[in-house]
Amino acid sequence: MIDSRRTFLMAAPTALSMSRVLGANDRIRVGGIGVGGRARLLCQYAKDQGAELVAFSDVYEPRRREAREKLEPRAEEIPDYRRLLERKDIDAVIIGSPDHWHVPMAIDAVRAGKDVYVEKPLTKTVAEGPHMEKAVAESGRVVQVGYQQRSWEHFQAAKEIVASGKLGRIPLVLSSWYQNYTRTDPGKLTVETGKLDWKRWLGSAPEQPVNALRYFRWRWFWDFGGGHLTDLHSHYGDVIHWYMDAYEPRTAAASGGVHILKFLECPDTITAAWEYPGFSVNYSGALTCTLEGGNIVFRGERAMLKINRDGFAVYPEGIVPPEKSHLPEPSDSMRSTRDGTIDHMQNFLDCVRSRKEPNAPVRLCSAAARAAHLANQAYRTGRMVSA
Repeated sequence: MIDSRRTFLMAAPTALSMSRVLGANDRIRVGGIGVGGRARLLCQYAKDQGAELVAFSDVYEPRRREAREKLEPRAEEIPDYRRLLERKDIDAVIIGSPDHWHVPMAIDAVRAGKDVYVEKPLTKTVAEGPHMEKAVAESGRVVQVGYQQRSWEHFQAAKEIVASGKLGRIPLVLSSWYQNYTRTDPGKLTVETGKLDWKRWLGSAPEQPVNALRYFRWRWFWDFGGGHLTDLHSHYGDVIHWYMDAYEPRTAAASGGVHILKFLECPDTITAAWEYPGFSVNYSGALTCTLEGGNIVFRGERAMLKINRDGFAVYPEGIVPPEKSHLPEPSDSMRSTRDGTIDHMQNFLDCVRSRKEPNAPVRLCSAAARAAHLANQAYRTGRMVSA
């Protein structure tokens, strides 16, 4: 739920009243909010594509300084993101904060007349979704969610293959993501407490002592993130929604645990399952071995599509004898040539100029976060959740 006491509320302006009217040759002026490693990369991509970086806001002074020194020495450092939003010369913001700040910051930004690129997952809770959708619709601002697969060339090509019916009916979709956090030593993580506004970083989260592990690994603590399902699966959950044109699971279930990485709160190992009208989705993930990375497999009656960030391949049914473990030669395949985030950022900047809807709009992408939240509810309560 959005905490109105901590959210900077402004009267909603018209689409153009709080920003410059951009011509085709005008440079888009951008501010970065929550400029950790991911946001700095996004800001770099925006700069590479012609945007002007004019300000960086973060509650941790070393990160503000690093962003300015590495990306744009002339940019202003601003501890409080609300002050950044007050600048009338900023057209758009890039938000890379922890999950629990995505919606408050994005709502404040659109109400201040800024277009927004916000990292995934869009929301921290199911309840935030409708608030965010309403605020964006009322503001008329362009908001791109960081599900970059929607702008990635080979993901777009594979979407057309699924839409063509080449796979036939698809009753089962498998997703997985494997990383390795066993090299994390909590005792070696340190933060300069005198340069961190911890209370502001906590925001709507419960009060608690400064903790470097929670600050740097926030994705794996319930107050700030949602572990596997929001950080990893939601990328591919969005792809599944997009390909299958289905955004509302009927039920969600999950099981797993903190089996090895006892310093984390969210499970290091998890399996989850969702039932959609006409098909099932399963996810498996662990944080102890990176082999195979992240994948989606669409198992159709005529062919199977395997896709990941390296590319995709379509394997026809009926070539290999039944139940043999090797795969036939793919009938279609495509390799990725670069990080799709580059094209995702370009799509965002193009839409800031054209005022068209971006590839990953709030009205579609809030559903991927919602599905992840439902499965996390199932994990934490130990029972199946109905949507």
